[in-house]
Amino acid sequence: MKVECYDETGAEVYDMVVRQILQDLQITRAVKDLRVYVDPREPVFIIVMSYEKAAPPVRLLDFAEYEKDRAAGEVFLKIKDETYLPELLSLLWEREGRNKVHQSTRSEVIVDDPQTDIRNLVVHNPEEDLRKKIYDALFRIIPEGLRVVDHYSEGNLIALTASDETIKEEWTKKTREIIEDMKKNQSKYKIK
Repeated sequence: MKVECYDETGAEVYDMVVRQILQDLQITRAVKDLRVYVDPREPVFIIVMSYEKAAPPVRLLDFAEYEKDRAAGEVFLKIKDETYLPELLSLLWEREGRNKVHQSTRSEVIVDDPQTDIRNLVVHNPEEDLRKKIYDALFRIIPEGLRVVDHYSEGNLIALTASDETIKEEWTKKTREIIEDMKKNQSKYKIK
């Protein structure tokens, strides 16, 4: 992690704030590199973060057996791992309607005449969850009052340029420079 600011004390304080927020949201280990550029005289705040890939999505067939009874128009699900059961039920209720989803036992779910293909349903997406936490962290890190934000996202890299006035071209250029430098030195500033 690197914090760049004309004021060394301010940079140290912001370094501490960033580390605390990442720790509070439990994403420190997911962050590969993080750069901050601060100049309160302008005022401009640039933050660029790259993060590790998350685990692949969890699909229905990863934790449940699927059986379709065409005659009855029902789908029977035998749950092998209850970890994702609450998320599954919530998704099924949302897609099919609560009145069509029945849980006869803890490990059995019946869906009456499903209108969507639930066989390949993504029940839990760690990548999406991580991305939400990262955006939460970034917006907590940006100083209050800097509400004009220019956003850039590419793969597992997110950059925000923030100010309390219209974003200047020189700030956008600085953001691009940080992004390019980060891409060149992916592991140089790994957070420990």
